[in-house]
Amino acid sequence: MNLTPERLQRIKDITSRRQVGLTVILENVHDIHNIGAVMRSCDAVGIHEIFVLYTESHLDEDRLTLGKRTSAGTRKWIDVHFYKDRKLCFEAVRRSYTSIQCAMLIPESKNLWNLDLTESKALLFGNERDGVSPESMALSDGSFYIPMAGMVQSLNISVACAVTLFEAFRQRSEKGYYESNNPAPLKFQENLLESYLSRQDISNYGKDISAKESDSPTK
Repeated sequence: MNLTPERLQRIKDITSRRQVGLTVILENVHDIHNIGAVMRSCDAVGIHEIFVLYTESHLDEDRLTLGKRTSAGTRKWIDVHFYKDRKLCFEAVRRSYTSIQCAMLIPESKNLWNLDLTESKALLFGNERDGVSPESMALSDGSFYIPMAGMVQSLNISVACAVTLFEAFRQRSEKGYYESNNPAPLKFQENLLESYLSRQDISNYGKDISAKESDSPTK
């Protein structure tokens, strides 16, 4: 497969719109289809990396590999940092993101519409059954909820994530973060472009579906 000028320009355009200061953490999300849907939403709003935390013994990295078909077309554009150790995961997130906000419907939670998503934030979503764990809530800086008008007060994890991310997209678009006012440093964009171009290997194109393992001994 040749890298045509049109495709090269497309990759450059995508890189120029990637956002610093915005990411997602998934905690013990079981359904591989939900993971794939989250990754598609992340790519759509310019997120370049996510963090996956599995603390439950029956969950492992193979689940991410099994989900390759649900995230087809996005895995080579989204770096996945996999952790089994909660403390190490949160430490890694805080090296690049200022605030961790978890999606939880509790009395002290902020309305999503009142959350400033133009600032550096990692958005934490829990699994389909239990939501964010008390341990992860304790390590977070706050929580938010999505306002609803129906009898049911919860959304599927992938839907909740999409709603939240597109609110971030709206807020960041208003500030020109996807145009000339993108706060991403030039060096960040250059390194990301180099990384994306390296993934255009003809022999492996579209086949790199393994998660990016953290540099910590989490296995």
